[in-house]
Amino acid sequence: MLEIRIMETLHKYLGCGESFCKKVHLISQESTQREEKQYHCSACGKSFSHRANLTTHQRIHTGEKPFQCRQCGKSFSQSAHLTTHQRTHSGENPYMCLECGKVFRYRRTLASHQRVHTEEKPHQCLECGRSFAWKKWLTSHQRIHKGKKPYKCLECGKSFSESTSLTSHRRTHSGEKPYLCLACGKRFGHRANLAAHQRIHTGEKPFQCQECGKSFSQSTHLTTHQRTHSGEKPHPCLECGKSFSHRHTLIFHQRIHSGEKPYQCFECGKSFRRSDNLTTHQRTHSVGKL
Repeated sequence: MLEIRIMETLHKYLGCGESFCKKVHLISQESTQREEKQYHCSACGKSFSHRANLTTHQRIHTGEKPFQCRQCGKSFSQSAHLTTHQRTHSGENPYMCLECGKVFRYRRTLASHQRVHTEEKPHQCLECGRSFAWKKWLTSHQRIHKGKKPYKCLECGKSFSESTSLTSHRRTHSGEKPYLCLACGKRFGHRANLAAHQRIHTGEKPFQCQECGKSFSQSTHLTTHQRTHSGEKPHPCLECGKSFSHRHTLIFHQRIHSGEKPYQCFECGKSFRRSDNLTTHQRTHSVGKL
């Protein structure tokens, strides 16, 4: 800003030519660059443009932490760090997302959150090229390539690449279902299952078939539907080799070989391989009663 004012003054009072003003501009730049980092750290040689920045930096070497929290006694090397820390006590969340209104305690947390809206994915896996919004997701993903599964279930010994996957898995042993549907009261062990269930109430169907435009509430339902277009039948019967596009159709078919008929009529005792066959049969008893 000062440099601009100097240039304006030269033009006004001296009526200087373009070449002269360019020279003054260059000298001004060079002078600024020379003065830019005139404060040097004697411990590591790093340079700073302001004495205050040097003083703050030197505390890394001295270990000095002059800014103390009166609430808990924790000390910090910078006043800004103390100010940020004090929000853990006050509950203050000064950084608001203008997209959704969600508030955050730290600027960096807001910046990270905003990637939900911008769909920015700056962290890329060098192995497969897949990108992630957050570094921790990339770190977790990279374990797939390395085969690392550091999180082990003490109940059954199964290992996982992510701590969240282990936490989710443990609920199969404990029976815990912490995710509650506020619409009907049903509980779920996994957040993703709750989200999928809630679409029953909202009617949302975000997964659309590119072939015919039909939409589904769950991605698995879309995957299954797409086989009607592709003709894919990934579920083979090990008894006769016949393949099916749906797993449940394979299960029904396998009962032909096993002779299993798990659906029994309580009226007459007759059994069926499929529940819909039982339902159809039960109507014969209902008609008789009319």
